[in-house]
Amino acid sequence: MSITIASSQNPKIRFAVSLQKAAVRRKEKLFLVEGLREIRLAMLAGFDFHTLFVCPQIAEGTNAKAVIEDLTGQVQIIETTDRIFSKLAYREGTDGIMAVAHQKYFSLSDITFKGTPLILVVESIEKPGNLGAILRTADAGGVDALLVCDGRTDIYNPNVIRSSLGSIFTNKVVSCSSADAISWLKNMNIKIYTTALTASKPYHQIDYTVPSAIVTGSEATGVRSVWEDNSDSNIIIPMSGKVDSMNVSVATSIVLYEALRQRNFPGAKFP
Repeated sequence: MSITIASSQNPKIRFAVSLQKAAVRRKEKLFLVEGLREIRLAMLAGFDFHTLFVCPQIAEGTNAKAVIEDLTGQVQIIETTDRIFSKLAYREGTDGIMAVAHQKYFSLSDITFKGTPLILVVESIEKPGNLGAILRTADAGGVDALLVCDGRTDIYNPNVIRSSLGSIFTNKVVSCSSADAISWLKNMNIKIYTTALTASKPYHQIDYTVPSAIVTGSEATGVRSVWEDNSDSNIIIPMSGKVDSMNVSVATSIVLYEALRQRNFPGAKFP
């Protein structure tokens, strides 16, 4: 059974809007999921929901009805006007449906391998859009896990979820320190290949058919020395231009797809 809210000052609306702030998300251990695709992926990944907001005027003509039926009896469903929903929405082209969901965190011990391990590691990523793009790449590449080390952006930031197209839910994402990640990788006998500008081999000259972890850092500072010091090989993407770096999500994609090429794209779907 749903209720209808028509005031932006309603406590439930104000609380949902407050979840756009990292401090509130950390305190409440909740986050926002906007859009049919993203909510469906969260459901498939076993995330628990707290509240579902629906704007009938916007959601009409979409497949929102099926999601609403699946969640009826499990969570409180709140209908809003389009004016109120615009206060909640954080993206353009909304589907008129948004969920408040409980956060879920994985640890390094939760990671399992489908075959020869292939791990992505990102250190000190600041921009939510970059992390979201890397999540999409990780999903496309079918990696075993993405380790977000010493992160400077919350993995449940609404812009991470938006830019990842919901692949935050399709990946095994572990937030941890660099020290813990390095220790775990070494204990699992996974080779560490760290992108760096000095003392590095061209990325395509590395053997990624062995258990491998590809490590990238922020565009501004790159990876910290602790990764270079513990790397089995530092790698570099050859460049011909005037600048000495590229977007971290692009760099991650380039190296990952060389690893997948060497492995004959396991699990890939071809037309």
